[in-house]
Amino acid sequence: MKTFKVLSVLLSYPQADWIEHLDELESLLVDEKILSKQKLKGIGELFKRLRTDDLIQLQESYVATFDRGAAHSLHLFEHIHGESRDRGQAMIDLMEMYNANGLDVGTSDLPDYLPVFLEFLSTGNLAQASHFLGETAKVLMLIRERLAKKDLDYEHIFAALVEIADAKVNRKEIKKIVAAEKEEDSFESVDENWEEPEAFGKNLFKSKDYLHQKIAMNIHSSNPHSQPNHPINQEKHIAQEQ
Repeated sequence: MKTFKVLSVLLSYPQADWIEHLDELESLLVDEKILSKQKLKGIGELFKRLRTDDLIQLQESYVATFDRGAAHSLHLFEHIHGESRDRGQAMIDLMEMYNANGLDVGTSDLPDYLPVFLEFLSTGNLAQASHFLGETAKVLMLIRERLAKKDLDYEHIFAALVEIADAKVNRKEIKKIVAAEKEEDSFESVDENWEEPEAFGKNLFKSKDYLHQKIAMNIHSSNPHSQPNHPINQEKHIAQEQ
């Protein structure tokens, strides 16, 4: 699905080789019709800035937004496990899921890096993508609200991802948490936010195995080639009977 590839690019460090193709990228989002008109309009604001600012400005803005502090980190497990050992095991499980679905991440990026995750989602169908986004919906909404609080147009990408996600997120509760946060979050202050028991009601982030177990369970089920009704496996079954 090209929509997820485009969103992956938009969340990547600005480079001239893709900035030159903004019209094509925007057309792909419109033509595939996965995103609502409202979300496309929001992302259009980001496209506008990408077209008007020079490359150095875009790169400086990107670094300031995503690389200086944990609040907007594009590494999903930082928002779930922080720097605990659980993050390492979750990384392994996620990499196994990628490998099971034929995605070679390589060594340049960690598997929980959101652009890599979106690249993985682009290889499946919309139902699968919606499911996996649903498992990270609270993290995506958290980042979205933090970006919105600072009036940063990258928020529209996260709003679009939450829209696709197969999950219900209490936006009001997350907005309350973000409103109470300090302007500049350190890893320590982020940890303090997660320690509030009333933060998300039944806080899925409190579980050390959140996503860890879910990803492990879905390694087999998410691989279409492992399903008995997949055409490849049906052919194997017929060949064995013959």
